[in-house]
Amino acid sequence: MDSTAKLLIFLASSLTLFLLNFLHKYWWIPFKIQRALSLQGIKGPSYEFIHGNNKASTRFRNEALSKPMASLTHNIVPRVIPQIHSWINTYGKNYLTWEGNRAQLVISEPELIKEILKTNDGSFPKRKDDSSIIHKIIGGGLVTSEGAKWAKQRKLANHAFHGESLKNMNPAVIASVETMLEKWKGREGEEIEVFNEFRLLTSEVISRTAFGSNYLEGKKIFDMLTKLAIL
Repeated sequence: MDSTAKLLIFLASSLTLFLLNFLHKYWWIPFKIQRALSLQGIKGPSYEFIHGNNKASTRFRNEALSKPMASLTHNIVPRVIPQIHSWINTYGKNYLTWEGNRAQLVISEPELIKEILKTNDGSFPKRKDDSSIIHKIIGGGLVTSEGAKWAKQRKLANHAFHGESLKNMNPAVIASVETMLEKWKGREGEEIEVFNEFRLLTSEVISRTAFGSNYLEGKKIFDMLTKLAIL
């Protein structure tokens, strides 16, 4: 057998192996997961090859944002996360969805949420993704840590989230909101970018409550974090 034939056999074998691995990852595994959960009564939008439900999610969001809200209401879920609102109504409070070929089990029943977050948290590890922007910005804090490290950090944070401690933060929160509203009074008749205003309000509140009289230092830290996120 000459070298050309050997090369063709090698290329054909490599291509076949690649296709088999590709189909196993993007078709067979999602099919098995969807079928296994379906047998347990967990339904959801069907997995679409490679992109999962990403296209459907984008379509839901575009449709929701294409027209103004009919009225001012606190029920903003159909506007902010319309795909989740629609799928809960279609498949129930707990359903399976797909981010690409990654399965995501959405849970909205309070008792099951309690089971996951409090009673049996060790069985539900957080997503490991050291390359994510969240991990790069906040590091190994409460949001990303687990196990003994998380328990230690949560114990240290308990005092800050105690009822009396939160009540003591009220004056700082009120002062921040009053500052924002006073600024808005001077812009009567103008369009206000509310998302950015509330982002600034959040940083203002945390800066005042966490840094006290030196809250300007806190605002400086938030500005630096914003620049880091952009980078």
